[in-house]
Amino acid sequence: MSQYDKTVDDLVNALNGRKGRLKENQAYYESEYRLKALGLSTPPELRHMTAAIGWPRMYLDSLEERLDLEDFRNADQAEVDERLRSWWQANYLDAESGLGHLESMIHGVAYVTVAAPADDDDNPDIPIIRVESPFNFIAKQDKRTKKLTEALRLYKHPSIPKEDMATLLLPDRTVYLARGGPFAQWKIDEVIQHDLNRVLATQLVNRERLTECYGKSEITPELRSATDAASRIMMNLQTASELMAIPQRVLFGIEAGELPADPDNPGATMEAYMARILAFENENGKGMQFSAADLRNFTESLQELAKQVASYTGLPPQYLSFSSENPASAEAIKSAESRLVKKTERKARMFGQAWEDTMRLGMLVMDGEIPSDAYQLESVWRDPSTPTFAAKSDGVVKL
Repeated sequence: MSQYDKTVDDLVNALNGRKGRLKENQAYYESEYRLKALGLSTPPELRHMTAAIGWPRMYLDSLEERLDLEDFRNADQAEVDERLRSWWQANYLDAESGLGHLESMIHGVAYVTVAAPADDDDNPDIPIIRVESPFNFIAKQDKRTKKLTEALRLYKHPSIPKEDMATLLLPDRTVYLARGGPFAQWKIDEVIQHDLNRVLATQLVNRERLTECYGKSEITPELRSATDAASRIMMNLQTASELMAIPQRVLFGIEAGELPADPDNPGATMEAYMARILAFENENGKGMQFSAADLRNFTESLQELAKQVASYTGLPPQYLSFSSENPASAEAIKSAESRLVKKTERKARMFGQAWEDTMRLGMLVMDGEIPSDAYQLESVWRDPSTPTFAAKSDGVVKL
């Protein structure tokens, strides 16, 4: 046994304990969460006709698409920090930062790690910054300082699939471990003693509260409830369209032999039933037709649920494909997006703190210390609103 076994096992158990919740969050985002049919008015043969409603993904993607971090600069300077910009570009964070933002909004938290470059790396002057998923990374936080006290990354050996690998991040060292299977003991592969007094990782926390320092999913209970209800209504809509969307017919005085019977075409009888015109030689034959089901009650219910989702999320009406009172003008579009824009700005401020701390960790790794002016670092985000040509022209004239 090594001195790290208990720490690693505690973190692994905590990680495994939240896997169920993470998978449910993922299923809602990917529209793979399936409800069981209630069976109140659905025939057993049609209870597999569940529907995928993508409102959670539409909402989160709409937020993520507006979150674009462009640069870093000190609060007392107008120029951006070119060194930090080069770190950002070299680590492909233009793309990977969006993945981290999205993962954080789905699950409530994502992580970013910082490591010193190896001697044989292409960029020996640039730290290695990677975004981590909460499925294989977990960390503990000091609630007083909000700094991480320990963190763990789990992954598989690149060439030995059965071998588990782990990276334990501690304030003074980074420990690489391995084991031959899920029930084997961890063995130390390498220990890097950096003595920086910081765990080289940060958290991208979503919906942080004073009592929820690890964040919560942006797919809120009310959004899940509306999505579940829409899935049931869509299932019932499919069932009704299968059973009653086509007018039902009843034939009297017709012998079974008078209906077409083709051994090479088992569906001939059904084709005759579905035809627009039915003619029989039997003068006693009579036909009767029931009215087809009106499916507007389902579609109107879906529209009402879409309005509820718009009120929960701040999505504009056109995002959810229902009309509103506002005319389709640039000012109306800008007004409809005001809540979504303000929410995106709040997300940018929250995620920006984590990225600023990440860059300070990069300075600590590369320089051995964090300069005093680095605590005035601020992130520069792209305008999350939808710019119009008139607004740009007006801004240029005023400048």
